[in-house]
Formats: sequence, structure tokens, C-alpha cells
Amino acid sequence: MKKISKLVFLGLAVAAVTCLSACNTLRGMGQDVQKAGSAIENAAKK
Repeated sequence: MKKISKLVFLGLAVAAVTCLSACNTLRGMGQDVQKAGSAIENAAKK
């Protein structure tokens, strides 16, 4: 029974790390898109 609980805990830990790293990746992508939009907006104003 202990082996199963260790595997479940390990699986949850891996899932948590994966979710957290995905959030950082999406945040970075959002910032890149925002910067690109700002550059296009500034070019259109000129």
C-alpha cells in the first residue's frame, strides 16, 4: 500500500511542476504578443 501512495504522490508532484512551467511559458508568450501588438500600433501611428 505504501508503494501505491508514493506513486500517487510522485504523479501529483510531476503534474504540479508541469502546470507551473506551462503557466510561465504562456505568460511569456502573452508578453511577446503584447509587445508585437504595441510595435504594430506604434508603426501605424507614424
